[in-house]
Amino acid sequence: MPLPCNDPFQDGEPLAGHSRFLQRLHRRYGSDLTLLPDGAPRRAAMDAVCDALLARGNDTGTALRVLRQLVMERLIQLDCDGQAPLSDITCAVTELAELALDRACRHARQELDTRHGAPQGPEGQAVQLWIIGMGKLGARELNVSSDIDLIYVYEHDGDTAGTPDGRGKISNHEYFARAVKAIYSLVGDTTEHGFVFRVDLALRPNGNSGPAAVSLAALEEYLQVQGREWERFAWLKSRVVAPRDCIASTEVQALRGVVLPFVFRRYLDYSVFDALRLLHSQIRDHAAKRSAGHPERANDVKLSRGGIREIEFTVQLLQVVRGGQFPELRRRPTLDALQRLAQAGLMPQPTADALARAYVFLRRVEHRIQYLDDQQTHVLPTRDDDLAWIARTMGYPDCCAFLHELDAHRELVAQEFDTLLGGNGKKQCSKGGCGGPRAAAPPPPELEALLEQLPPGFRERVAEWRNHPRVQGLRDETRARLFRLVQRTAQWLTEGRVTEEAAVRMANWLEPLLRRDSYLALLLERPSVHEQMLHLLGAARWPARYLLQHPGVIDELVGDALLAERFSVADFERELAMRLASITSTGEDDDETLLNLLRRAQHAETFRTLARDVEHRITVEQVADDLSALADSVLRVTAQWCWSRLKTRHREVPQFAVIGYGKLGGKELGYGSDLDIVFVFDDDDERAPEVYAAFVRKLINWLTVKTGEGDLYEIDTALRPNGSSGLLVTRFEAYANYQERRGSNTAWTWEHQAMTRARFVMGTPELEARFDAVRTAVITSARDPALLRGEIVAMREKVRQAHPTRDGQFDVKHSRGGMVDAEFAVQYLVLSQSAAHPELVANVGNIALLQRAEQVGLLPAGVGHAAADAYRELRRVQHRARLDEAPTQVTPPALQAERDAVLALWTAVFGNGH
Repeated sequence: MPLPCNDPFQDGEPLAGHSRFLQRLHRRYGSDLTLLPDGAPRRAAMDAVCDALLARGNDTGTALRVLRQLVMERLIQLDCDGQAPLSDITCAVTELAELALDRACRHARQELDTRHGAPQGPEGQAVQLWIIGMGKLGARELNVSSDIDLIYVYEHDGDTAGTPDGRGKISNHEYFARAVKAIYSLVGDTTEHGFVFRVDLALRPNGNSGPAAVSLAALEEYLQVQGREWERFAWLKSRVVAPRDCIASTEVQALRGVVLPFVFRRYLDYSVFDALRLLHSQIRDHAAKRSAGHPERANDVKLSRGGIREIEFTVQLLQVVRGGQFPELRRRPTLDALQRLAQAGLMPQPTADALARAYVFLRRVEHRIQYLDDQQTHVLPTRDDDLAWIARTMGYPDCCAFLHELDAHRELVAQEFDTLLGGNGKKQCSKGGCGGPRAAAPPPPELEALLEQLPPGFRERVAEWRNHPRVQGLRDETRARLFRLVQRTAQWLTEGRVTEEAAVRMANWLEPLLRRDSYLALLLERPSVHEQMLHLLGAARWPARYLLQHPGVIDELVGDALLAERFSVADFERELAMRLASITSTGEDDDETLLNLLRRAQHAETFRTLARDVEHRITVEQVADDLSALADSVLRVTAQWCWSRLKTRHREVPQFAVIGYGKLGGKELGYGSDLDIVFVFDDDDERAPEVYAAFVRKLINWLTVKTGEGDLYEIDTALRPNGSSGLLVTRFEAYANYQERRGSNTAWTWEHQAMTRARFVMGTPELEARFDAVRTAVITSARDPALLRGEIVAMREKVRQAHPTRDGQFDVKHSRGGMVDAEFAVQYLVLSQSAAHPELVANVGNIALLQRAEQVGLLPAGVGHAAADAYRELRRVQHRARLDEAPTQVTPPALQAERDAVLALWTAVFGNGH
């Protein structure tokens, strides 16, 4: 709106005095202002002022109203002249509301108990009343003229105890209905001193037609049976705000147990997009009707396009979609939640920061609008002097500069919100944060008409749905989503963007998941995820199987960041720590929840690596490095969590370690690899053997047990001293003696071969140093080369006989000239030559060790490097074959050069007797 930029205020003069509300407060309560100590009002100071007002003979309602006026006067001064942080203002108003509700509740219940006795539960126990703050009150971000959205819930149905003379007995339902009325009278009624807060109970079950207070059982039934999608957003910020002595009680946990599953679903939940679109459309339509004929109302900093509500909706939508699986996102305050979304990769950090700046700016403007006349409005004033005053109190020289900044913030908010809900705008989110552009879609065709649009192979697969009970049992809305997905896939097939094989695999993937409508909603909401999933399904068979086992991981398929990044140990463990802290704070940290949390995190990271692999963004070696680092992290975190929950633990930090062998030790893990590990401890406590045995059993169970989310790893402990007949966890001294062949019970040569690839995975630094010393001593021990050569060749022949290959075929792993030949040659070189050539001691992998062996003259020129290149290629071929669940055998002359290079290595190391 065009406005002049004149400014009636002089530099340096106090600005708060322009507020007509402040002027009224000074006229009416000037003599009482000193009751409130200097600085931002806080709960303790407000309690003291309230007590002082009561001591003067004021009743509770009057004392609370006068207190409110004193607090408002202070906030106007601090905000307009002192530029107080937004948090100082919202915290003060929130604590005022909590104080008022606490005192009003106690006052009301005291009077009701006198007349009717205390309410009783089914076993005669006392019954709590919980005042639940919704919206800004729940999030501790009330504005200075907020109404407070409340829901009253009482613990149990039953009757009151009655008075000592046996009279006055009423039902708990009636008792609490009267309590709600009494509390409203103390807080919400307007008297000569105004009100404390406007109170709104419209969010309660069944809205204004429902009872004023509901029992916990009635609330649970309502949410499960009738709760609507928009109510999930309302309950997202809910919090018990009064009475104060109930907030931390164990009984409140029962309320959390009802609300959390309603707001946050177990699976990623994209069905809420449509619900939020409808809700937001209704709000915008309402705003448009209000501003019809009143153009000034279009400048509503809360409800208009780009306003506060759109920032809140943006945050809440992402929280509701992902909060079930990622509890660290369950933050009530908008600014806190924005940062959590950015940390989780659901929103770029610059976007989160920009939205946070816009939120603070708009909230500060909102407060100034309300400071003018203490009206619950969010519309910019039309008076020039009022607008200029807002500009100056915001730190701008005139209203033109202020309005320019306001427009910039609102435009950014509107663009981000439209992008999220599928409007125009560039898509910027990553890791499952945003939806793609979504034009108004025509109604999907019926199945028979749809089949006519499909190519033959895809048509044949989809035609099987004609009489499929799952498809026939779908709701109309779900069937429409399914057919739209098929229709879009067919369009991409026609355009050559995806393959028919991928489309058929998508149908196979969808079929068992049809009852989970959220997956259909997810793919429809985000075409980029749909297309990326088709690329992945078309690339190989194993990704399709993994997606079927863990369908929730498809949410990882969005944005360039996924493909450009690599696994980060620090980020993975930090996110798990945040999730643990979040579920611990709400009392949800039972073993099953933690098991599922670990599995979802591991599956998501595995899938991210798989996506980069299939798109050829990382090499086979990098895949193995990332999968091995992931396994290390999972072992470390799982061990920490298990130890903290071990009832028999006798110290804070276990004197314990995990040694990795095989593919884990050599950092060559593949998808689905099991973990070869050995457990050791070094603890002189007499309870140690029993404690660590229980610990290891618990740890193995946590890693291997199948829950609803699947498992983590298969564990193989056969390489421990004495194999399957040995102890599950070994005292480190016994482990060292066994490996270094001290005493009568010692390691075999094949166990020393395994030691060449052994690696310290996790444990105390002292044990790491001791293990490294033992490993070095073992592989640098003096050995008879001829005897060692004979033992290793014999072991190689034994392994080959256990893995026969068909005539005329070359198995990239087990045939002569295959990967196992190269591995045994490296093991011989390490065990026979490390004492003389310390370059071979480090566990750097077969490829690097072959290159080093040639560099120190242990292999003829070119043989080591050629064998290293051949080993790399054989690994790549094996990896690709396993990805597509294809045989790892080829028909010569395929891979002949690689085979010859490995045979040359074998001859150079062992001679011609292969």
